[in-house]
Amino acid sequence: MATNENLPPNVIKQLAKELKNLDESPPEGIKVGVNDDDFSIIFADIEGPGIILYLAAGTPYENGVFRMKLLLSHDFPHSPPKGYFLTKIFHPNIANNGEICVNTLKKDWNPSLGLRHVLIVVRCLLIEPFPESALNEQAGKMLLENYDEYARHARIYTGIHAKPKPKFKTGAISESTTALNVDQTNTSVINPEQKSTATNATLPLPSPLATSTTAVARGNGPEQAAVVRPSETGVGESTTAAASAASVVTQKKEGALLKAQAEKKKIDARKKSLKRL
Repeated sequence: MATNENLPPNVIKQLAKELKNLDESPPEGIKVGVNDDDFSIIFADIEGPGIILYLAAGTPYENGVFRMKLLLSHDFPHSPPKGYFLTKIFHPNIANNGEICVNTLKKDWNPSLGLRHVLIVVRCLLIEPFPESALNEQAGKMLLENYDEYARHARIYTGIHAKPKPKFKTGAISESTTALNVDQTNTSVINPEQKSTATNATLPLPSPLATSTTAVARGNGPEQAAVVRPSETGVGESTTAAASAASVVTQKKEGALLKAQAEKKKIDARKKSLKRL
């Protein structure tokens, strides 16, 4: 989880919205990621621009992927972020340590400018460098005196260092910004475990009559345990007792009927014997 001790809550709120928007609708050739350990560090992968209308041969950064980062200070957005290229690049406005020199991050900074604007300006630097304010003097001088030689050097750097990077985790920004959005509250949402706990708390205590009982049935064989399930107790016990009583009455009636039939056969047999006499 990201830590944000350096940023005030209102800045975090605005930043979360902007990062989520950048993730869902990224600028052309730019993909943004966040640092899971520090929310004030914003990463971005910038694709080297290809053929531009007024540059028939394209830029020397074409087919490269350049990773950079923006560092947000505790008084952001009143002070501009600091930008650094993490991928080595041969460019007049990018120092050997990766520091980016562009007026948007210096004298032209305005608190109303957002991260989207900053990232687009940085990508535009790869299309149109400003050798007059060069941090890399060798690149700046070469660009002014011999563009072809400058482009050759830049392409070599691009081919060696600006290879495609591992992609940022899908949905990582949405997860981080959701967790950090100060408007979001967890009190109105009950997770399934809480719901289960709440439901169980309102359930009535089981009746003593609903407990399982065990009766020992004795017969010709060994003793057997007859388990009475909870669903068979209560009303079920009354029904079972009534059924047992009815069964006993029926058995008695059948026994009496069989006895009467046997007596009748005996009488008939005696009558037949008397007739023979």
